[in-house]
Amino acid sequence: MLAKLGTAREKQAQGGRSSLAQDRLLELSATAAAAEIARGALSAEQYCGACLDHIERRDGEIKAFVHLDRDHALSQARALDRRRADGHAIGPLHGIPVGIKDIIDTADYPAEMGSPLAAGRKPARDATVVTKLRAAGAVIIGKTVTTEFAYYHPGPTCNPHDLACTPGGSSSGSAAAVAAHMVPLALGSQTNGSIIRPASFCGVFAIKPSHGLVSRAGVLMLSRKLDHVGAFARSLDDLALILDVMAGPDQADPDTHEVKVVERGAPPRPPRFAFVRTPVWQKANAETQAAFDRLVKTMGSRVTSVDLSEKIAKAWNTHRLIMATDMAHNLAPFLTRGEPSDALSKIIAEGRAARAVDYLSALRQADHYRDAVTEILESYDAILTPAAAGVAPRGLHSTGDPVFCSLWTLTGLPALCLPLLTGGNGLPIGVQLVGPAGQDARLLRAATALIDMLAEMQPRSERL
Repeated sequence: MLAKLGTAREKQAQGGRSSLAQDRLLELSATAAAAEIARGALSAEQYCGACLDHIERRDGEIKAFVHLDRDHALSQARALDRRRADGHAIGPLHGIPVGIKDIIDTADYPAEMGSPLAAGRKPARDATVVTKLRAAGAVIIGKTVTTEFAYYHPGPTCNPHDLACTPGGSSSGSAAAVAAHMVPLALGSQTNGSIIRPASFCGVFAIKPSHGLVSRAGVLMLSRKLDHVGAFARSLDDLALILDVMAGPDQADPDTHEVKVVERGAPPRPPRFAFVRTPVWQKANAETQAAFDRLVKTMGSRVTSVDLSEKIAKAWNTHRLIMATDMAHNLAPFLTRGEPSDALSKIIAEGRAARAVDYLSALRQADHYRDAVTEILESYDAILTPAAAGVAPRGLHSTGDPVFCSLWTLTGLPALCLPLLTGGNGLPIGVQLVGPAGQDARLLRAATALIDMLAEMQPRSERL
């Protein structure tokens, strides 16, 4: 069913400090909180303290954080308050707590990558993306749980909507922390479905940017071809806010380039969407298929069903070969320290068995798949497709199937998860939007227009 929709953007807080009770603070979007801090109605210490208090209340059962130091986080916030009080310029994320996935290096916290094989690892410097967040005024509040080396073997994190369900992976802690209102923003990474899938299961917004938009220097490398760094938030405006900070070229990541991200305002015309089931449509459960059929019917003339099956039928095999081969190479230094999980051992064995000629052919095929999808996007603003096969599966032994994300990771196109649908049990089902390469801003604007359009179509009695 369609989730109840209000506006696409949370209203900014009104009034002074007295109106910002602690529970109200936790409801603020990052955009709204940054505005309150900038005008002096809220201090960075007050906002960070509210998030930390909430983490203390809830993280014992959710287990989203693996490294957290309350005193250190508050020290960062106090320093930011002093900076503002002294009249210095402040950045767009001034005073905003951000959770960092534990495969991303931070100089002030360990980065143990969800594995005993990396236990005790303490980076000497921040990843480029963390450096950019600090320069923008963010509080690096702590490190969030990742699956083992950002692959399938799950960590301890539970889904905030139902503790008996998986939050997805591999960016499990980041998605859960944002969903539970522990932090307004968190970083994740995706080599297959590790941002979009947990966002769907946890019911939050997320972006996997275009390949090369955000530097991966200082982030665990699984695959140069497939790795992306992205973010989780509770609004599209917040995704635009943090993406604008993170994006841009970095000499330490030769794949990065300059791309304009943020474009405010409505699109110049109503966006057109292509509904693409993909050849793995049968892996979506009946509830998800029915929900998307209703969504497409609701959208009417704004969406057209497009069949790409013949052109992309073998893309999933191509993705698997590239990922397995690259992981076998890039994780080799860690594997000398002990035995990984069965899941990781299996893909490492696949990668070691791959022939060089097949690997090089797969890299070429990936470009062909990207061209096939790009051809469709010449006629549409975005592709609409599931973010996951269904709601979060019960049990913590698995993080769910990333099959609806693999193609878009392989092709390097920007992808969003929008929490627009719900299952019969009330758990969220994400809608994935995919846009043209390098046009992340256009994708965000199309998503905003879609949300506003659906909100207008709902009866007033059902709106939030």
